[in-house]
Amino acid sequence: MPDETPQTGLSDTAAGGLAYITIIPAIIFLIVAPYNKSPNVRFHSWQSIFLAIAWFVVYVALLVVGRIPFIGWFTFILSPLVGLGFFILWIIVLIKAFNGQRFKIPVIGDFAEKQANS
Repeated sequence: MPDETPQTGLSDTAAGGLAYITIIPAIIFLIVAPYNKSPNVRFHSWQSIFLAIAWFVVYVALLVVGRIPFIGWFTFILSPLVGLGFFILWIIVLIKAFNGQRFKIPVIGDFAEKQANS
């Protein structure tokens, strides 16, 4: 039997995709070697974290705007659309990461790239 190389863990592609599941794997991949050495995994982990922060900030802003009289009713329509937009964006980056591709979200992707390269 020929010598086989033992599997050492997740591939960079799988780790990059898993980073988008929640921010917990993203943080773990930034801490644990060998994943914290891979620029691809670091990029996806940072982009996942920044996407979660952006979603939270937008959600809180919609809650605050929803309390304003005469304008708040508009968030009743806007909130589900924003949620759907974030969900579709999350699906896109998840699929791209599992396929080994980088999909840079505008603004967030630039921050993620700077953090991944530092």
